[in-house]
Amino acid sequence: MRAYESMFVIAPTVPEEEIDAFIDRFVQLIVNNGGEVTEIDKMGRRRLAYEIEDFTEGYYVVLYFNAQPDAVAELERVYKITDNVIRSMVVRKDS
Repeated sequence: MRAYESMFVIAPTVPEEEIDAFIDRFVQLIVNNGGEVTEIDKMGRRRLAYEIEDFTEGYYVVLYFNAQPDAVAELERVYKITDNVIRSMVVRKDS
């Protein structure tokens, strides 16, 4: 397994009480595909550097995890089809 870091921005229209369930959806996706999440950094609501889809703010989350490349491909696919994810990125960490 390789070490990865994933950052995604949740639309500010998602209520605060639903944020944890939203994050848990992606954590479970990683775990169900044979990976392990080592750390979750909830950075909170922040102003975006530029407007994305008419939003000026977003809820930032960073996931640190170990997984196979297949699990990462599935995570990226789900990010793209999830309406309330306005931006996402997955990078492999160097050991």
